[in-house]
Amino acid sequence: MTCLFRMKLSKQLPIYFVKWFSWFFTHNVLHEMRILKKIVHFYYEGFRQMTWGKSLWVIILVKLFVMFFVLKLFFFPDLLKQNFKTDKQRSEHVIENLTNIK
Repeated sequence: MTCLFRMKLSKQLPIYFVKWFSWFFTHNVLHEMRILKKIVHFYYEGFRQMTWGKSLWVIILVKLFVMFFVLKLFFFPDLLKQNFKTDKQRSEHVIENLTNIK
């Protein structure tokens, strides 16, 4: 009797595992989607109801734009492209300077 029970259980075990795994996966994903939806709704409502905070965000974004795009164009030129013509020359120069022990 026990051998027969074990044989039935061993044949049905993969089916139960697949059913449990699919249930867990769908419920877990649905739970994560609900959490993501709540987070997006939280930030959307927060930004929608802002009064003077919107102008602060505009100032922050303009400042970041100036720091990363305008300053890079004028004060940080691409010296490797100016000094070397091919990628092979650039890579050799970089490897030389990285491995050079002074």
